[in-house]
Amino acid sequence: MSANFANYQRIEQAIGFLTDHFLEQPSLEEVAARVQLSPFHFQRLFVDWVGLSPKKFLKYLTSNYLKDKIRETQSVLEAADLAGFSSQSRVYDLFVTVEGMTPQEYKSQGLGLQITYGYHPSPFGMCFIAVTARGICGLRFIDESRQRDEFARFLQQWPAAELLHDPQVTQPYVQRIFQPAAGYPERLQVLVQGTAFQVKVWEALVDIPFGSVRSYQQVADDIGQPTATRAVGMAAARNPLLYLIPCHRIICQDGTVGNFHWGQARKKAMIGYEMSTRVRAQESGCR
Repeated sequence: MSANFANYQRIEQAIGFLTDHFLEQPSLEEVAARVQLSPFHFQRLFVDWVGLSPKKFLKYLTSNYLKDKIRETQSVLEAADLAGFSSQSRVYDLFVTVEGMTPQEYKSQGLGLQITYGYHPSPFGMCFIAVTARGICGLRFIDESRQRDEFARFLQQWPAAELLHDPQVTQPYVQRIFQPAAGYPERLQVLVQGTAFQVKVWEALVDIPFGSVRSYQQVADDIGQPTATRAVGMAAARNPLLYLIPCHRIICQDGTVGNFHWGQARKKAMIGYEMSTRVRAQESGCR
């Protein structure tokens, strides 16, 4: 088990414990004991990872705070639309262009396509990434304590493609996704298999700014189908590119984070990490 994954696993466990016992206001010693670290080492690990103490970090995950963020994001996007653009320059953000496969390409199941894949550590655990000459076509998080079946599941999506394992090719992509140069947002192309509706939802998710959240209803409104909230949720669940297509930024109207196939604690970690990073950037004058 890599040190990076072990550290993320402790952070994930701590967030889960803090969330479950928030009303009890557990002490630093209690949380540290939960992840089998001394209070000193746990505090240092948490601050290194997110830049804040565990209790300050948790405030970004309370329902009232998240409901306020839903309303704030609405104002930001409305202002952007009035200015004639939907993806303003945002510190730490990624500019992702979504390309959907044509119906014929979808039917061919990747015939003639060469896909390179690899496994790499990330801030949110190990990840599986797959890339083509036309863009990134797969990104999933993996728990090392479980069976690694991501390749087999990915192969089911692209059975006719030529798949090559070459981490040296995929590592630079991971670097660009999770460690972009500050002030120079990365521009990344992704290639997806999906219905026209799914692609439309994924494009709407890409427009949610870093450190912000939208409700399922708001995303349904964004794509011009206000009664399709359930279908929006299903499209988000079938997202083939976690983090790049940020389905973790879509939450329930009441401010709860909702379900996430890769674990609620991971979703909370991603939301809280982005929100705290954005706030710290604003406080330091980076806008």
